[in-house]
Amino acid sequence: MSERKVLNKYYPPDFDPSKIPKLKLPKDRQYVVRLMAPFNMRCKTCGEYIYKGKKFNARKETVQNETYMGLPIFRFYIKCTRCLAEITFKTDPENTDYAMEHGATRNFQAEKLIEEEEKRIQQEREEEELNNPMKVLENRTKDSKLEMEVLENLQELKELNQRQALVDFEGMIDQYREMEKREREREKEEDEREMKEMLERALVKRLRESDSDSETEEESSSKQSNKSSSDKPTDILTTDKPTEAEGASAGGAKKAKVESWERSVGTLGGKGALGSLVVRKKPAVTVSKPSSVTETAAPAAQTDSKPATTDSTDASKPITTQNGSSSLSLLGAYSDSDSNDSE
Repeated sequence: MSERKVLNKYYPPDFDPSKIPKLKLPKDRQYVVRLMAPFNMRCKTCGEYIYKGKKFNARKETVQNETYMGLPIFRFYIKCTRCLAEITFKTDPENTDYAMEHGATRNFQAEKLIEEEEKRIQQEREEEELNNPMKVLENRTKDSKLEMEVLENLQELKELNQRQALVDFEGMIDQYREMEKREREREKEEDEREMKEMLERALVKRLRESDSDSETEEESSSKQSNKSSSDKPTDILTTDKPTEAEGASAGGAKKAKVESWERSVGTLGGKGALGSLVVRKKPAVTVSKPSSVTETAAPAAQTDSKPATTDSTDASKPITTQNGSSSLSLLGAYSDSDSNDSE
């Protein structure tokens, strides 16, 4: 098999290259090339700005009868991007640049214009000095004066630099850094001191609060202990007795012992409750004649004394109610009622 990509061609043995006809192309023929705008330009027709680096499909041709030291000069044709007007420029090998030829004006050529002006002045001066020796002397004196002025200015600049050199900028910077460091340390110490004071104040406040809390806890615990040392909550029913009953029992009667089951059940305190349960028997009233007042006084006294004795004997004995609790208030009530009857 033959190769897919053939690089070498076959030349037969009787091949004669001189027999190949040559193409006769015109010397001013044009080629289509892709290029970028070599400088900023402005179209004369529409005023459109074309910036450096803009790409164009340009036509290139060789300028006839114009060379520079044997180098050909090329001309390029482009079209404006807005109005499609034709713009031409050509190469400038003398200045290694491009020269604007037709259709637009070149922008931003200040540096190039200054250089051209300097070259023109230099050429004029050389032409004047060529045939005039006095002009040469004048130009030399001017140059010497200008050189002296430049030297004086340079000397002034050196003196200024020496004055500034006396100032130790590194020392100043070090001093400033040291001062900043001291300031930071001082601020840090102040912050630490303030923080310590705040912590101390907070600690003292906590101690005070803890002391007050401990005092309140002790008081509450003491109260709780006192409450726990007292009797049961149901004991209030047995201990809450009226003062009248205590006064009646103070006459020599001994308090009865309260049993444990009575504490839980409680007693019926108060005169009202007992008065409703016990009903006193009223004695019989004797009616006598007026003539025999003295005769009936003695028997009445005897009859009244008997119940009094019985009441006094009964007062020493406790009376037991239905629920089994002793009540001294009932005895006091009986004694009061008997004394009223005797009167």
